[in-house]
Amino acid sequence: MISASPAALPAALAPWPWPPLLRTSVLLHAAAAGAALAIPGAGAWALAGVVLNHAVLTAAGLWPRSRLLGPNLTRLPGAGPDVALTLDDGPDPQTTPAVLALLAAHGARATFFCIAERARAHPALLREIVAHGHSVQNHSLHHRHDFSLLGPRALERDISAAQDLLAGLAGVRPHCFRAPAGLRNPFLDPVLHRLGLQLVSWTRRGFDTRDADPQRVLARLSRRLAAGDILLLHDGHARRSAAGHAVLLDVLPPLLERCRTAGLRAVTLHDAVPPRHARP
Repeated sequence: MISASPAALPAALAPWPWPPLLRTSVLLHAAAAGAALAIPGAGAWALAGVVLNHAVLTAAGLWPRSRLLGPNLTRLPGAGPDVALTLDDGPDPQTTPAVLALLAAHGARATFFCIAERARAHPALLREIVAHGHSVQNHSLHHRHDFSLLGPRALERDISAAQDLLAGLAGVRPHCFRAPAGLRNPFLDPVLHRLGLQLVSWTRRGFDTRDADPQRVLARLSRRLAAGDILLLHDGHARRSAAGHAVLLDVLPPLLERCRTAGLRAVTLHDAVPPRHARP
């Protein structure tokens, strides 16, 4: 299994690699300031350029699968017959035990992107996730609705606290991070770089926090299902089906059966994704 302990990280990190969009943004701001000072009447055009640039940065942060602000895993690396089933916003004392039972019945492994404060409230459940062979990864401390508006210090405090809490409870330090709702800003990737965390989004999602129809959720996840897919569902904050339980519980059995029929194996991100700063 891949180790994601602090000892596995290099003693001295390489400088954070600026994404091309952010390098261009810095140059554009400098050029706009210079033009506004040196060229009469250029101030309005310079300001328009800066505003447009900020609009592009905002759009990149609102697009969960974008790589414009830094590395972002949307598919598994490698060429094996693997898929990753990822579950967000737990652990949930009602839903998560039922999910664990379904996964065990199908011999499948999953990755739980846990909200650290929820894990603190249900530590035995977090340990049960790990005991069943699944992976616990970082989904922030509080799942704040304004997460994508935080500055670098606030982001580092939140993510670092979640790292320490989840590592202490699960016994394994997370090496992957998923932003709340997938939304972020240009300050996030430098923080993840320092903490050795790989940003992971998804190939496709079920929208099971909004849609209570299991068939529609299943269709979104299984359409063009292929090796390397990262699938997103929720064991926390999930919509309830007509039967009164999280829609995930109706979706999971047929989804796992479709994976089996297609010759696909559900694996964890702990096993499939190397730590961010692992040496080749």
